[in-house]
Amino acid sequence: MSDPRLYAPAVQRNREPLRDVLAEVLPASGLVLEVASGTGEHAVFFAEAFPGLTFQPTDADAEARASIDAWVALTGQGNLRPALALDAAAAEWPITAADAVMCINMIHIAPWAACLGLMAGAARCLSPSSPLILYGPYRRDGQHTAPSNVEFDRSLKARNSAWGVRDLEAVAAAAAAVGFAPPIITAMPANNFTLVFRRS
Repeated sequence: MSDPRLYAPAVQRNREPLRDVLAEVLPASGLVLEVASGTGEHAVFFAEAFPGLTFQPTDADAEARASIDAWVALTGQGNLRPALALDAAAAEWPITAADAVMCINMIHIAPWAACLGLMAGAARCLSPSSPLILYGPYRRDGQHTAPSNVEFDRSLKARNSAWGVRDLEAVAAAAAAVGFAPPIITAMPANNFTLVFRRS
């Protein structure tokens, strides 16, 4: 029987710095909705790191959801739910309320509509004090922050012209349009950033 678990090398590199940021912004208890959970490796790691929280992984891709559920079954952690199908751009989500929404490395490998949908969906789900947490590469003031991100952006657009490293200011404007205050920005390893939005 084949193993449906998928592996993303970036997870091993970024999960601990991300955990440290999450420790500062996640609530002590409640539901964390992860949009576009991918392989499920982040969800497993964070569920173990924050046992007082319940994590709901999601993904639009069936293969990713199978991987997530395989990781969930392997760990047996009681605070990690099976994956749900969720398209960030959809007008309705299967979860209508959460204490935090987290999205790691999605908006640059999805059409811009997914970013707009993420903002709208998070605004529907979150109370004013609850965080929306994004992680990934961004341009600042219209410029890439490292030569490696220039090449990464080119490779993304070669795969799909609707993809690409986003301008942080455009992402913040999309969030502001649905009621979020300007983000708290944390520089991360490998030329990435964590953005934490809360409703204004």
